Amino acid sequence: MSSKKESLSDAQLHLAAMNGDLLLLTRILDSGKVHVDCKDKDGTTPLILASANGHYECVKELLEQGADPTLKRVTGTTALFFAAQGGFLDIVQILLDNNAPVNTSSVDGGSPLFVACQCGHMDVVKELVEKGAKVNTHMKDKATPLFIAAQNGHYKILVYLLAQGAEADSRRTDGATPLWIAAQMGHDHIVAQLLKSGVRVDAARHDGATALFKAAHKGHSAVVSELLRYKPSLGLLSNGESALHAAALFGHLSVCKQLIAAGADPLLSNQDNLTPSKLAADHKHNIVSDYLKNCVNRTSNK
Repeated sequence: MSSKKESLSDAQLHLAAMNGDLLLLTRILDSGKVHVDCKDKDGTTPLILASANGHYECVKELLEQGADPTLKRVTGTTALFFAAQGGFLDIVQILLDNNAPVNTSSVDGGSPLFVACQCGHMDVVKELVEKGAKVNTHMKDKATPLFIAAQNGHYKILVYLLAQGAEADSRRTDGATPLWIAAQMGHDHIVAQLLKSGVRVDAARHDGATALFKAAHKGHSAVVSELLRYKPSLGLLSNGESALHAAALFGHLSVCKQLIAAGADPLLSNQDNLTPSKLAADHKHNIVSDYLKNCVNRTSNK
């Protein structure tokens, strides 16, 4: 990247590209005073600006005038990355037709496919995959397009990615799986789909928390229902707690009832030697504490 300062014409061209001012953009380019790929201090080109802001006609003109779709900002992001992020299918298509690299990723590992999945742009996701985008590409922290679709609740994209061979049980560097993140976020339809595709129900993050533990902690009753169909562990996890302890700690009565009905032990002590009932009482969740005490009494009277 040249270190010379932006000229006035460069700045005007950037502004025209950003605002979608085709007349001004064409006039500046035709003046011969600017390079079509002039960059600002962040390495941003007019093509990147026009693509990011959804200005198809400007993108088309810039490409016709020789703009290079492979150029990156200092962050490693390309025109295609921003078009995919914005959901601008027509711009994605024209960039790909002009040999924009489909799998180039930013310095943190973000690919055009990743950001399209993150933002829920199904048509763009399909276009990218059909043009060779790798479905198991990942960020620096190992989060995949499937992981981000699961996190953000984009069900159709998740189903499509699974059909395209996306790894359903991939792990982020902290051990979190797509199932784990979907459970934490409360996306029961995503959880159901992942379980159906054969993921491990008890895959735990490095801190020992499973999907059930996280759903119980957050009070996501519908997610707990889906997970319980697949017989997850109800006992103490490697973090020294059980899902019932997590639900009791935060006063989630309906989840406590679901877990007890599924066979969770109300007498189980955690690493601090506290039962779920004692934990609930200590955090002033008296209704939950009383319910769990009654469960203990019923168990001991049998």
